[in-house]
Amino acid sequence: MTLSSAPSSTPSASTPSAPALSASASLVETMHELGRRARLAAHALGLASSEQKNTALFTAAKVMRAQSAAIIAANALDMQAGEQAGLTKANLDRLMLNEARIEAMAKGLEDIAHLPDPVGRVLAQFERPNGLMIERVSTPLGVIGVIYESRPNVTADAGALCLKAGNAAILRGGSDSFHSSRAIHDCLAEGLRAANLPQAAIALVPVRDRAAVGEMLKGLAGQLDVIVPRGGKSLVARVQEEARVPVFAHLEGIVHVYVDRAADLDMAKTILRNAKLRRTGICGAAETLLVDRAIADQSLKPLVSMLIDAGCAVRGDDMVCKADARATPATTEDWRTEYLDSIISAKVVDGLDEAMNHIDTFGSHHTDCIITQDQAAADRFLREVDSAIVLHNASTQFADGGEFGFGAEIGIATGRMHARGPVGLEQLTSFKYRVHGSGQIRS
Repeated sequence: MTLSSAPSSTPSASTPSAPALSASASLVETMHELGRRARLAAHALGLASSEQKNTALFTAAKVMRAQSAAIIAANALDMQAGEQAGLTKANLDRLMLNEARIEAMAKGLEDIAHLPDPVGRVLAQFERPNGLMIERVSTPLGVIGVIYESRPNVTADAGALCLKAGNAAILRGGSDSFHSSRAIHDCLAEGLRAANLPQAAIALVPVRDRAAVGEMLKGLAGQLDVIVPRGGKSLVARVQEEARVPVFAHLEGIVHVYVDRAADLDMAKTILRNAKLRRTGICGAAETLLVDRAIADQSLKPLVSMLIDAGCAVRGDDMVCKADARATPATTEDWRTEYLDSIISAKVVDGLDEAMNHIDTFGSHHTDCIITQDQAAADRFLREVDSAIVLHNASTQFADGGEFGFGAEIGIATGRMHARGPVGLEQLTSFKYRVHGSGQIRS
C-alpha cells in the first residue's frame, strides 16, 4: 500500500470559515470541491498545535452534551424512517442514540484529546558512518475518506481521530443515519471554530445520493489519500473492488469462540454469553461456537442451552442438535455468516487443530478467542490463528479501539498492510525521514 503525501500550498488556518457549496453545483463538482477544501485543511491541521486540536475536541464534547436533546430528536427521525424501511433489529440498534450513547461519544472525544499527539514523534534516530543524522518522524496521512452505514457515532469517532492525527476527514454516512450524523457533525464544527481550525477539516457529504460514494472511490481528483469503509459486506466489497486509493477495510466479522478441552465451564459460559449477546450488532460479536469433542459430553449441552435460554437461536451440527432439541441444523453457509443478530452457529471439533483449521477456512481474520486453562494450547492459538485480534479467556466484545486504550477507533482493519486491528491515532499516521548533514556529498 502506497500512501501519497499532501501538497504543501494552503491558506492559513486563521480563516476557518468557507463559503457554502453552491446549490447549483453538480454532484461531481460538489464532491471535488469537498476534496479541494479538505486538502487545504489537511495542510493546516498538519501544522496545528496539540492545544488547538484538543480545544476542538473538548469543545465538541461540551457542545454534544448540551445538544443531546437535539441529537436525540434528529435520531428519532432516522429511527422512524428506518423502521418504516424495514431495517433489521441489529441495524436499528446500531442506529439508535440515547443519553448514554451520546455521553459515550462525548467522553470518547475527551479520551482522544487526552491521548499523546501522534504527529511529530521521532520513531527512530541513527547516525551513518559519514556523519549523517537520520530521523524517522511520524506525519499525518493527509485526507481520509470514511464511508459508513447506520452507526451515527462513527461521525464523532472518525472525525475526532482524524483531527487528532492531523488528517482532514470527508465523512459519508449512510442515508439511514442522515439526520443523526448532521446533528453530531454540527458539534464537531463548533469545536473546529472554537480552535480556529478550518471547518473543512471534518466535512460531511451533504447529499444522500449513492453516486457520492462512487466519486469518493475515484479519489476526488487525487485529493483522497485513504478510504475507510464501515458497513456491511456489500459496501466493503464494493469499496475494495472499485477504490482507486488505498483502503483500510474489514470485510466482515466472522468471530469464533473455541472452548478447549481444558476450559473452565463456568468461565466459558460467562464469556460466551457476553461475546454473543452483550451487543449482537457489533463486529466483535461472536458468530460461531466451536467445542472440543473431548468435553462435548459434559459441556456442549450447558453451553448450547444457556444460549437458547438467553434468547439466542443456535444452528448446529448433529451433536449440537442432539444436545438441545431446540437447536436447528446448520448449513455450510452458516459457518461463513455474520449474523449481527441473536443467532449463532455451533460445531463440535476434534481438538485445537481442527478448530484452527475451521477458523482459517471460514473466518474473516477479524477476532477469534480460545477459552482454556492450558497455557500451551492458548499460546499455539494466539500464535497460529491469523486474525487481527486473538484473545485468551476474554470476551470477543473487547475488539474495540476504546477498550484498547485508543480513545476510539475508525474501524477494525483485517488486512496486513500498514494498519491491522483497531485503527486508532497511530495507525492514522505515516512517516518521513529527516536527514541532518554538515556538508556531506555522495562520492
